[in-house]
Parts: sequence; structure tokens; C-alpha cells
Amino acid sequence: MTTNGIHRAKPWQIGLFALNNTSTNIWLFFMNFIAYYMTGYVGVGVVLASSIIMGMRIWDAVTDPIVGYLVDKTDGRFGKNRPFMVIGNGILILTTFLLVFTTHHLPEGVRFPYFIVIYALYIVGYTLQTVVTKSAQSCLTNDPQQRPTFGIYDGIYNAILFALFPVVISNFLVPKHGDFTAALFHELWYYIAPITILFTWLAVFAVAGKDRHEYFGTGQTVKVGFRDYWEVLKNNRGIQMLVFAASTDKIGQMVKSNATVLIIIYAIVAGNYGLQGAVAGYTTIPTILIMVMGVRFIATRMGQKQALLWGSWGGVLTNAALFALFYIADPTTMSFPGLETFNGWSFFTLAFIVLWILESGFRSLAGTMVIPMTADCADYEVYRSGRYVPGLMGTLFSSVDKVISSFATTIVGLLCASIGFTEQLPTVDTPYSPELKFIGLFLIFGLMIIGNLCNLIAMKFYPLTKEKMAEIQGEIARIKAEHVTRLEEERNEI
Repeated sequence: MTTNGIHRAKPWQIGLFALNNTSTNIWLFFMNFIAYYMTGYVGVGVVLASSIIMGMRIWDAVTDPIVGYLVDKTDGRFGKNRPFMVIGNGILILTTFLLVFTTHHLPEGVRFPYFIVIYALYIVGYTLQTVVTKSAQSCLTNDPQQRPTFGIYDGIYNAILFALFPVVISNFLVPKHGDFTAALFHELWYYIAPITILFTWLAVFAVAGKDRHEYFGTGQTVKVGFRDYWEVLKNNRGIQMLVFAASTDKIGQMVKSNATVLIIIYAIVAGNYGLQGAVAGYTTIPTILIMVMGVRFIATRMGQKQALLWGSWGGVLTNAALFALFYIADPTTMSFPGLETFNGWSFFTLAFIVLWILESGFRSLAGTMVIPMTADCADYEVYRSGRYVPGLMGTLFSSVDKVISSFATTIVGLLCASIGFTEQLPTVDTPYSPELKFIGLFLIFGLMIIGNLCNLIAMKFYPLTKEKMAEIQGEIARIKAEHVTRLEEERNEI
């Protein structure tokens, strides 16, 4: 639907398209555990495994500009974005299967190079599919009030995903298989692969009606070269500040969801790995409600920049309070109804659950703003230079983000190695130590505080307020109208 240059998507289109991001996030969750497969079956140590994962994130950043360039050059029978979604998902299915089903059957001398090659191909598939989540935003809707609603669907799906799958891992698969065995990875793959296929095709169906030339930028074909990447990075203040905010924040978020960090906090410090699933069960719905209210009452009314600021301030305060709580009270008293250890509600349990809900809600609010804000930056580039380069914008953001956030796994590995875990990461059977507790708390709460503080600094210089975006969409509509008028005049002359 188009009115005065503003085109809107139907709510179901936004809701289903958000599943593309969920599909890739499911594979991201799956690969969070790959360090255990590497140390157990590929034959590498903790630091090397962490370094390999970091290196693959950097390789991911290298592939981003190439894929973004291809997206910006594509406008065929199947649209600009859909081919990359389908091909990317197919590569992800194939490469993850090869990684965990075949590697450990090879001779030991072949496993490592084989694993690296397949992992590198996995990254290509991941890049192909993830770039579309950002690039298609600008053709899906350009309404400043509707665009943030993508975050509602994305936030809900991710909250359910990162609540449900940890329960499956910690309360079902690990007890069933005893540890992160090959059989565990096989069973998890069988759960994940069909879901990602379904989600990808639902997203393809949703974006099909808007993945057309008339919804691309100014409606004009703009030639794009690799030299444009540097020009955009140098002059687009919006994407500069968004990259700084999101990439530093991303390190904290990736570390916070790291399998080793969660084992340290729940299994070693609190004494029961099953608590992870219980926490997810008690906090998912309240987290979703906070996030939805934040989008509805802050992002759509005050703009996405304000929503990111609110989420970041809330994140600083709640993460600091959670860090202190683990020293003020006794984390071993944490328990919930339904667990064998439950003997009533303790002070620690009540305080933890309230603070965790608030922290998760603020984190979700800030996190769900990044993707639609990338679309704002793409529209700002049209307004600033006349270039419609959503692929460039999305992958420019992603490549810098991935280089910086690639250090997340390495940070976990190095800090664990600094207190003696050089050959094997901490497991559910690792005994408690004060040093392990401090490292766990710094990783799960401290880095999030640092990331949120970086958000606050970046937003001081981010130019795209709600009012500015209204001005930008009005100018783009004027350019489109002039282009249409010029084409009609040329046809009349002929």
C-alpha cells in the first residue's frame, strides 16, 4: 500500500519475513556449541578452538561486502532478495550436516583441514541468508511508524528461540547423552534443520509481493562499485554510529549466550545446570511483554533512536545490579517450582528473577532496533547521495560488526585459559572456584554493561531521529515523483 511516497506492508508480511532472521539465529545457536565438538572430536585445544571460531567470524566479515555487492546488482525474475535466502539456507543445511555427521569419521590427520573448509562454506551460506534480513527492510516498508514493528515479531521469535532451545539442551539432550557427544549434535540437527527450512520459505512467501523494483529506493537503477563502500563508511554518520553501538553490544550478547558461560553460571556457581531452562521458562513471556511495550510506546512514538537509548540505560542498571546480587546473596539458593531442589522462594531467587526479566526486556528492546535502524541508514544514504544500496549498507554494517564481535568466543576461551582451562573448557562437572565465579559474572554481566555504555555514547552522535526520518521519506518520495514525471514526458515525446 503506497500513500504520498510512504509504502506499508501488511502485518502478516512483516511477521513472516522476520522468520528469516529467526532461521539464521537458530543456526547461530547451533554453532554456539561447536567448540565442544571441536575439542572433543576434531582434536584441538580450547584456545585454538576459540581462535578458529574468531577467524571464521572474520572470514564472515570478508564475505559480507562481496555478497552485499551481489545483492545490489541483482534485480531479476525472482527479485533482489529471495534468491539469496533460498541458496543461503540450502548451504547452511548441507554444511552443518557435513560438519557434525562426517568429520569424526575421517582419519585424525584429515579432520582439522576438512572441518575448516566446511566451516568456511557454512559462513558463505550464513552471509547469503542474513544479508537479506537487513537489505529487504527498506523495500518491505518505509513508514517510520511501521518499520519498528519488525522488532516486535523478531523479538518474540528470538525470545522463544533462546528460551526453548536452552531447555532442550540442558534439561533433555545433555542428560540423555551425558555430554556434548556426536549423538547430541546429530539429534539437535534433526530438530533444527526442518524448522529453518520452513521458516525460510515462509519468509520468502512474505517478502515476494514487496521484492519488486518499484519499492527499491528512488525507483531508479543506480550503478554501484566497490569504491562506494569507503565513501559510505566515510560520510554516512548514521551507519558509523550504529555499527559502533551494535558491534560492541554484540560482543556482550554473544558472550552472554555462550554455552561455556551459561555452564559456569548455572552448573558451577549456582550448582544446577537445569536452572537455565527454568529461568528461561519463567522469564520468556514477561521479557516479550516488556519488549513489545517498549516498541509500541517508545519506538513507534518517539523513534528507534530513543528506544535504543532506553534499552541501553536499562541494561546498564540491571546488569550492574545482577553482578552485585551474586556477591550479596547466595546463588546456590536459587531454585524454582518443578525442580527437585525447590524448598520455597529464596531472596536470591526472587531478586534474580525480577532483575533478569528487566534486563532481558531492555536487552530485547535495544537489540530489536538494530535491523530496522539499518534500513533507516539505507534510506538516509538515498537521501544523502542518491544511491540505493541496501546490500552494501547491510553488509557494511555486518562486516565491521562481525570483525569486532568475532572476539567474543576468544574472550571466553582466553579468560578460561587464564585460570587453568587450557585443554578443556569448564563442564557441568567442574568444581566451583572464586576465580571461575568472577570470570563467569564478568562475562555474562560485565561485558553487557560495557556494550550498553558504548550504545549511549554512539547515540549522542546518531542523526536519524523520528523527525529526520520523516523528512528523509518525504524527499525520497519527491525524487520518485520527479523520476516518474520525467519518464512520462519522455514517452509522450516519443
